[in-house]
Amino acid sequence: MTGKKNTPTVSVIVPTYNRAHLLGRALQSILKQTYRDFEVIVVDDGSTDNTAEIVRNFSAMDIRYIRHENNKGEAAARNTGVLAAKGEFIAFLDSDDEWLPEKLEKQMVVFQYHFLRVGVVYSNMCEIERNGKRRIWRSPTFMPEDGQFYRRALNYQVYGIGIGSSVVRKACFEKVGLFDERLSYYVDFDFFIRVSKEFCFYHIKEPLMHYYVTDDSFRWVTSAHIGSREVILEKYFDDIKRSRKTLSLHYWKMGRFLCIHNEVGRSRPYLIKAIKAYPLNFKALAFFVISVSPFGKRMFCAINSFKKRRTILKKCEECR
Repeated sequence: MTGKKNTPTVSVIVPTYNRAHLLGRALQSILKQTYRDFEVIVVDDGSTDNTAEIVRNFSAMDIRYIRHENNKGEAAARNTGVLAAKGEFIAFLDSDDEWLPEKLEKQMVVFQYHFLRVGVVYSNMCEIERNGKRRIWRSPTFMPEDGQFYRRALNYQVYGIGIGSSVVRKACFEKVGLFDERLSYYVDFDFFIRVSKEFCFYHIKEPLMHYYVTDDSFRWVTSAHIGSREVILEKYFDDIKRSRKTLSLHYWKMGRFLCIHNEVGRSRPYLIKAIKAYPLNFKALAFFVISVSPFGKRMFCAINSFKKRRTILKKCEECR
């Protein structure tokens, strides 16, 4: 896609696993980009479907196809793509999502005017539910020169910045490292925290990506979820513990997640740690009281039903 240039400016990485039925839509959206100086790398993370055949159908794009013999996970698939990338900038697109045609063009203009200062350019996203309903994810606008992004991220106040809506300077990976393969969840979150300590972010307040809600979009595996949160807490513990309120928040988040996913017994140690860290964490106190009551499980099931996807949806509004 780069014409006569041997080295593309942008490397587009598409990690995929058993999504042959959706991959074509993602690749079509790349093919329609108004910005043309890019290469495409599809990383097949051990798929057992006809992913390779779908890639061959896009021979005009001259796709570099890399296959893992075994499924290694989201972070590992992305890292394989990063290590193979030739471009100075890297963009990611999950195989079940799609970009709008001017996505890369509008983001690369920003890098031209903010040469080395900006490490990540991200945009709003439009969520499309299975029933066709659309909502805008309004990404937060921070410039992290003052550390605001980092501090707010440690307090879980950063939502809606997706790796698929971003273009990342390759120098970011060279400076802060690759995606953490220990994480099953919060892979983007962890990477952006590290980047925010070294580079600035730029926000385009326009949805340039369609995020499709699929059957597995909100499927949580409790052990992997808690394990990922514990890795995050361990990595940034020295900064988190500076605020007892922030430390309490992290423990409460883990306890709350276990409560509403019907693992009340496992939740109590985290809730106790949350209360010890910050006794005025009334949410942790309330959850602990409910957890030891005879009707605790039933009450948490009701809470889970009521709050299902609320964290995301409250950040959204209808597309106009």
